[in-house]
Amino acid sequence: MMTPTLLDHLISHAAQNTPAAMALSDGKGELTYAALDEAVSLCANGLLNLGLQRGERVAVYLDKRFETVIACFGAARAGCVFVPVNPLLKSAQVEHILRDCNVRILITSSERYALLQSILGECPDLQHVVTVNAAASTLAWADLLAAPAAAAHAVAENDITAIFYTSGSTGKPKGVVLSHRNLLLGAISVASYLHNNADDILLAALPLSFDAGFSQLTTAFYSGAKVVLLNYLLPQDVLKALARERITGLTAVPPLYMQLTQLTWPVGLDEHLRYFANTGGRMPLATLNKLRANLPRSQPFLMYGLTEAFRSTYLPPEQAEQRPDSIGKAIPNTEILVLRPDGSLCDADEPGELVHRGPLVSLGYWNDAATTAERFKPLPKHIAAEEVAVYSGDTVRRDKEGFLYFIGRDDEMIKTSGYRVSPTEIEEAVFASGLVAECCAFGVEDAKLGQSISLIAVPTPHQSVDAAALLAYCRNVLPAFMLPATIHIQATPLPRNANGKLDRKLLSTQPVTTS
Repeated sequence: MMTPTLLDHLISHAAQNTPAAMALSDGKGELTYAALDEAVSLCANGLLNLGLQRGERVAVYLDKRFETVIACFGAARAGCVFVPVNPLLKSAQVEHILRDCNVRILITSSERYALLQSILGECPDLQHVVTVNAAASTLAWADLLAAPAAAAHAVAENDITAIFYTSGSTGKPKGVVLSHRNLLLGAISVASYLHNNADDILLAALPLSFDAGFSQLTTAFYSGAKVVLLNYLLPQDVLKALARERITGLTAVPPLYMQLTQLTWPVGLDEHLRYFANTGGRMPLATLNKLRANLPRSQPFLMYGLTEAFRSTYLPPEQAEQRPDSIGKAIPNTEILVLRPDGSLCDADEPGELVHRGPLVSLGYWNDAATTAERFKPLPKHIAAEEVAVYSGDTVRRDKEGFLYFIGRDDEMIKTSGYRVSPTEIEEAVFASGLVAECCAFGVEDAKLGQSISLIAVPTPHQSVDAAALLAYCRNVLPAFMLPATIHIQATPLPRNANGKLDRKLLSTQPVTTS
């Protein structure tokens, strides 16, 4: 069988190899690889019959369901570009995405279509709306799939196939432009170190608009595995799905894992859960220890990644005991550099900027040459001639054995009393107390210090803690320059962004008082 060269080949090759194997489940039904491959082709035909030209954009604004997957891969098979839109976004954010990348076709539900009525008139490039449960004045999904066969546009592996919108520290979300090759090599690289195989059942708990969420599809399809699509309301729903579906692989972000460790786990999950993987931020050591206690036979994979380069590093499970605070080493097909501001290589244990080079580097930001030039820059000539890499904006260090350690984001670092303080270091120390279920640290402008440190924390269930007690604990484990000047205790969960990460920017703009 030929090696896949385009994104949709992941499905067609699996359909040729194991047509009767299950590709997708949504908890109510299943779809074989043969059925999925046929539906993807029908979707591609429908899009082409609507006049969609090569490289034009198709936005998919749906929850996790079969049609979401079919629409994304159908657009890719047609030679067009899919834009997965997080279903949690409101109409204003959706309008920004539709306008920013000149979406031609929107695939959504009748319920979401009704919510978008006030903004669709502001999207002049939008030509067609397809609803999966037919709504008036839209094209029905069934009719889209009933269109006659059409020849797909010719595309190459370096052509654009997807735009993933990612939130930045400032401004509106930016569209990261990904090629067929980016997504395909990403799937191959991740599947290789996670050892994904046809017997795997992966839980898609993260949004499919998040690169790590979509990766559950690509790594599974490359391996011939099955993906269970989960739209959950409560963390308990994730635990139930792990047990019910006999999941073998779970990838999630630290806030979800922190919530899961506060719950009672079903007995025997680690009999089938082969691994759990972390992405989207450093896993607090206390959380990792609780997960390992609940899942003694499951392998932990601690990962670090950039939407701009898919995935960058991972820590092998055998290293989790020895160096649990490390983000590991470069994934296959990638090289990670740690550079000083002048472009020279940092020495061992010297902080510097993480720079990602290799074929997973994306094509930049859609319609934003200035921001692309800031992040995607040529490497110094002494490293490589005429090669563009991703400069992450993250400060890391590399130890003498070559393992990397995350220090903080340049745009999140707290500058106080002449020190650069990582908020994640404060948060991990506080979380280790066992007094809080989650917490967030950030800097607040201060005339004397530059910035003072504020902390917002949520107590663990059934436990009472006040700011004074938490500050007393902090004095025992943190140096004076890292101590919070204000601590706020709240009973409700901390806000998260659309990808499930703590919304540090929102929290830092809210009034914070000692309580």
